[in-house]
Amino acid sequence: MTGAVMTGTSTSATGVRVKLPAHLRKLAGIDGEVRLDVPAPVTQRSVLDALEARHPVLRGTIRDRTTLRRRAFVRFFACEEDLSHEEPDAPLPAEVAAGKEPFLVVGAMAGG
Repeated sequence: MTGAVMTGTSTSATGVRVKLPAHLRKLAGIDGEVRLDVPAPVTQRSVLDALEARHPVLRGTIRDRTTLRRRAFVRFFACEEDLSHEEPDAPLPAEVAAGKEPFLVVGAMAGG
């Protein structure tokens, strides 16, 4: 992604906060949440592009490598809302863009 500056795992008070499930944090060698500086408008696509640019090992784990569509058993949440079926270029809530609320990537549960 051009124009984005990624700060990685920092304790800075600015930037989009991304929380990943434990298995993806381990895969990427991330300790805690990821903070990314993402230019406006902050969308699912821009956040995931910045995340994958910072941690290339995550490419193909959250989104399909070719279509860039969300994987079937991955869900996105923010501000207590399920954003999984929102358009990838729809702006995320202002609280997420400001770093006040995290963008959550969650592995969906399946089975019976």
